[in-house]
Amino acid sequence: MDVSGILDEHTSRFKSVQVDRLIPVDHDLGLLSSFDINMLNESKLNAGPKKRDAYLLELSREGAQLLVNELFSQPTTVDEDSVYAMLPKITTTLPREKPLPKEKPMTRWEKFAKLKGIESRKKSRLVFDEASGEYRPRFGYKGVNNDDQKPWLIEVPGNADVNADMYQERRDEKKERIEKNTRRMTRNAEERMAVERG
Repeated sequence: MDVSGILDEHTSRFKSVQVDRLIPVDHDLGLLSSFDINMLNESKLNAGPKKRDAYLLELSREGAQLLVNELFSQPTTVDEDSVYAMLPKITTTLPREKPLPKEKPMTRWEKFAKLKGIESRKKSRLVFDEASGEYRPRFGYKGVNNDDQKPWLIEVPGNADVNADMYQERRDEKKERIEKNTRRMTRNAEERMAVERG
């Protein structure tokens, strides 16, 4: 029984994996890209919308086929259900709009924490306030940290002046803490600028 006709009919339904180009196509497998500098056929491009689209579709298929052929020529690893190609390093240099950002130098606290092995733990923004029975912000407007700033009664220490305004003292202490923190932030910014300048 001659089955050559059936085989020919079957293979004719599939495109060939062999693609010929007058000028060899450059590939950058690290970017999964191909660069084809062969001339386009102007007569096919101007032959009408249907023929033009068919021609462009065929060019795209051939370009993808060339890329796939190159991928399968790379070393591969086989997993339980897949085959993975090991891609080489990128060879095409792509332009950037801006230069790569420089690594920020560590602040004094970050250096100290690294030296002592202190790991920062992220705290939740809201905390449960047992007095009011609801969740409130940890800092800022209606924050629980402001409760001790506005107590209705402040005990005056024995060695303090009887006429001293304890509320004003608390406000001054808070203001001093804020100024100290601002000075530290400014100092860290100046040190960072000095390191970046070299």
